[in-house]
Amino acid sequence: MAPVPAEISLRVVESIGAIDAARWDACAGAANPFVSHAFLLALEESGCIGGRTGWHARHVVAEDARGDTLACAPLYLKAHSQGEYVFDHGWAEAWQRAGGRYYPKLLCAVPFSPVPGPRLLLRDPADDALRAALARGLVALADEAGVSSLHANFCTPEDAEAFRAAGMLLRTGFQFHWQNRGYGSFEDFLGALSHSKRKAIRKERREVAATGVELVTLRGDELDASHWDAFFGFYMATADRKWGRPYLNRAFFARLHETMRDRVALVMGRHDGAWVAGALNLVGADALHGRNWGATADFKHLHFEACYYRAIDYAIAHGIARVEAGAQGEHKLQRGYLPTRTSSAHWIRDDGFRAAVDDFLVREARAVDDAIAEYATHSPFRQA
Repeated sequence: MAPVPAEISLRVVESIGAIDAARWDACAGAANPFVSHAFLLALEESGCIGGRTGWHARHVVAEDARGDTLACAPLYLKAHSQGEYVFDHGWAEAWQRAGGRYYPKLLCAVPFSPVPGPRLLLRDPADDALRAALARGLVALADEAGVSSLHANFCTPEDAEAFRAAGMLLRTGFQFHWQNRGYGSFEDFLGALSHSKRKAIRKERREVAATGVELVTLRGDELDASHWDAFFGFYMATADRKWGRPYLNRAFFARLHETMRDRVALVMGRHDGAWVAGALNLVGADALHGRNWGATADFKHLHFEACYYRAIDYAIAHGIARVEAGAQGEHKLQRGYLPTRTSSAHWIRDDGFRAAVDDFLVREARAVDDAIAEYATHSPFRQA
């Protein structure tokens, strides 16, 4: 079967800037800010992508015979596995020990952003035939490029099924998300929790208030360069402590402010007149996406307040369906964030290595099922 219908052609471009923003966004939609043209362009124009970063854009555009854009996909040629949050380092090491060359590989994802969302971007999201054709087209491109593998991280269930049908292996993971059950206030949310969890959260919030840290949530034109200067300092301080190599630079946040500040909800903490901490969220149509946190001073429970409780406050106030608090972190469970499955898809060129990865993924999926079941026994919510 041909990877795409004859009347549709795939075009690969080496910069998101080479694609008309209106055409890209007509496919990406407005729901998820991370696949927007502006977000991907901010990464490229700030130098977080390209050059010697090991990320090289190979975005795919599907066009009809008239040159109209029908679909697109964010795609990168990768020289490493950093900044992805779906870990395949073990696969790379095993393949390279066997004498293979794992890098470069292709990745369909949003850099540095463990945010579930569409990866096969369709002008008509209901066009499952085109979704399937684009998935097959990406596999064909990977095959033609001679790379070891193609990966699609944090994709939607619809995209995952299209990738599976195109011959890719599916991988299951999970994150902790908070679901808005129509709460009218934070107290309404607390009322849904068990007594012990409700008491613990109230205590944490009181203790943060007692530190004297004043927290504000800034949107749009409320933000200025001084806020981003302070937040970048927090981001760098935390990067230095945790993983040593920050992925984002100050120019990226400047671009984010210039083109996307209406999608930003920045929680900032001030103590004795100086900014001391911040948590960056991007606002989607149905989710508040928590991304980066940082602080230059240590205040007990401030991280929980700024990243989790203020995000819940914001979601309730604005009628947002859920809060996605990023990767990992079982400490989120007792604060009302429940495990939610995520999906990725993987095409492996070598048949023998593919079989080994397939076996691993089956066993890993069972472990994920067991973990989610175990977390369910520790739900912070009152039992009906």
